[in-house]
Amino acid sequence: MIIAVSGGKGGTGKSTVAVNLALALAGLGAKTVLVDLDVECPNDHILLGVELGPAKPVEAFLPFIDYRRCTRCGACAEACQPSAIIRSRDGLPFVVPRLCIGCRACLYACPSGAILEGKRIIGSVHVTGYEAGGVAIRLVTGMLREGEEHAMPVVLRAREEGLAMEADVHVLDTAPGAGNAVAAAISGADLVVAVAEPTPLGAHDLDAILRLARELGVEAWVVVNKEGIARADGVAEVAERHGTPIIARIPYSGAILASYLSARPIVLHSPGEPGAREISRLARLVAERGGLGAGGG
Repeated sequence: MIIAVSGGKGGTGKSTVAVNLALALAGLGAKTVLVDLDVECPNDHILLGVELGPAKPVEAFLPFIDYRRCTRCGACAEACQPSAIIRSRDGLPFVVPRLCIGCRACLYACPSGAILEGKRIIGSVHVTGYEAGGVAIRLVTGMLREGEEHAMPVVLRAREEGLAMEADVHVLDTAPGAGNAVAAAISGADLVVAVAEPTPLGAHDLDAILRLARELGVEAWVVVNKEGIARADGVAEVAERHGTPIIARIPYSGAILASYLSARPIVLHSPGEPGAREISRLARLVAERGGLGAGGG
């Protein structure tokens, strides 16, 4: 079973829900892999209080130009959608590496074979083990290299690495927003858990996530986080309009904040706290939805 935990904006508590949901599912006996796909700001390992495992580099295509073969025809620059290849006044092409998205269009467009295939490292994937309180999960973390602008190759590589691991359930923690990287993370999932805070902005961004899930044909559930900081009428109206159930309501709580700051996931270390009980109930609903019995699969 593949569960994507998403939220339209940063700060909704998406990662807190993803980490604790993964641990709660593991506590039910499901073999669980947590995949952090918020590659520009991954923090699941911080919430778990673990050091990242060894880095596996993620490489992207980078064109090199053999000027001995170049005829200055301009085909490469015309084919380059992000304008990563520019031409001088005399027609000689030059590559701007930071703009290159690695699509290889220039390689295929060049009629003289002057574009050579090179690579550059744009990020890394880390595999980390976690065990506490008799519960164990594996964490896969995608991390974009500082200064890089194109997250998609790292998202796809981390997702591929995580889904290749044998598990009863994969929990994918997506980036905020509803852009291409989030769509790539959600695509093919069995369920989207859309985390929203009860604010006008939370309702606005929840609408974007639910529209994306509908376009991708993925079932969605809504989780209201920080219940009580404001009226949740807007979130409820958006959920009703999309025909999506509000499956859980996690109250705003100092205990959850303390667990966040101390890197001690609340479902393990304060299981009797109302927020922890609600996440554990959510895990049971997810397990029932996926047919995960005690002991997994």
